[in-house]
Amino acid sequence: MGRGADATTIFDLLADDYSRQILVAADTQPRTAKDLSDVCDSSLATIYRRVSTLQEHNLLEEYSTVDADGSHRRKFETTLEELHVEITDGELELSLTTRDDLADNFTALWSNLRDST
Repeated sequence: MGRGADATTIFDLLADDYSRQILVAADTQPRTAKDLSDVCDSSLATIYRRVSTLQEHNLLEEYSTVDADGSHRRKFETTLEELHVEITDGELELSLTTRDDLADNFTALWSNLRDST
């Protein structure tokens, strides 16, 4: 699966309602912690705890933005694109694809195409 997370950890993380709500909300557009708090109907403390855990497992990325008035804001965006679960010979296997993985795959494909011409 990669990036230091095992299937049990990811399943536990995705079993949490707030974590799932954060991933879905931050997939539609980058969101501030306050936005996530409103969407998830949760306290900021809960949001920051879940955001931190999601970031530890590379499922959420943080961006810094500057508003028109010069204020700096942290926004969060989901990196998870695909989650696959396979059961083979009594073993449960989980694979994740993140946006970073897709970008890396595209870059590698493009490089290979350029090199072969």
